[in-house]
Amino acid sequence: MALLASLGLASGLSAYLVAGLAGTLAIAALVVAMALAAPMIPAETMMRLYSAQQLPPDDSQLSSLVDVLAWRAGLVKRPDLYLIPSLTLNAFAAGTPTRPAIAISEGMVRQLSLRELAAVLAHEMGHIRNGDLWIMSLADIATRVLHLLSCLALCLAAYNAFLWMTGGTPLSWTGIALLYLTPAAMNLIQLALSRSREYEADRLAATLTGDPPALASALERVDRYTGRFWEDLTPPFPARRVPQPSMLRTHPPAEKRVARLRLAAANRSPAAEPLIIVERPMMSLVGMGPATLRPRYRWPGLWY
Repeated sequence: MALLASLGLASGLSAYLVAGLAGTLAIAALVVAMALAAPMIPAETMMRLYSAQQLPPDDSQLSSLVDVLAWRAGLVKRPDLYLIPSLTLNAFAAGTPTRPAIAISEGMVRQLSLRELAAVLAHEMGHIRNGDLWIMSLADIATRVLHLLSCLALCLAAYNAFLWMTGGTPLSWTGIALLYLTPAAMNLIQLALSRSREYEADRLAATLTGDPPALASALERVDRYTGRFWEDLTPPFPARRVPQPSMLRTHPPAEKRVARLRLAAANRSPAAEPLIIVERPMMSLVGMGPATLRPRYRWPGLWY
């Protein structure tokens, strides 16, 4: 509810300044539609947006990890595992509790050890176990729509400049600026709201793997790669740096999450026995080179 209210206020105010009451009503209808559509989006649709390839549930290392972690988490169904052809460090869960899916990027497979990959998969299992898929889907849909609105703001700015040069009555520059900055603002709101969910997913991941230091190490790697929030303000698209809909975030601060995991390791709080993982060399799972996998912005609002 907090996410929906924030979305409605942030976008509704800018719509009112630009288009009056009609714009506000249109945004309200859009927010309601997103809330109703979020739980109905199948995981396959999300994976197609990222050109993700499903990995068969065979005896490979990653598939075996998914089998063991899903059993330990007590999930209704084993999540399907997808691979995103990108060198970004990204992982997310999607779908519904009865048809879940987890996606990891090629960058994760290449940059993280198998222990760290197991911890990341367990983190996403934690989101599925804790019922976070609906709110994650809603946040992702909101991000897509707001990215399109930021593009609209750029078009309105150009239209305003034309009106100014021709002596017409321009639209509200304040409304256009708010419309452009709304994606970055909503990104911060989403990250702030995900704080308790991230801590709980971290705790469950440490329990499932019996190896808190592995997730701490993965978080530190992702944090170094991702950067800081002010990079989200870089034109032309606010928040394009953040690979959506990743929930492996720098908010809550990675330092705090790592500190909690280190404390759990010191107290030996995980109840499960550590997974026995044998590191083996892994080739590219998608058969593509670095040039093809180069992260870049894609329509609509996708960065991977």
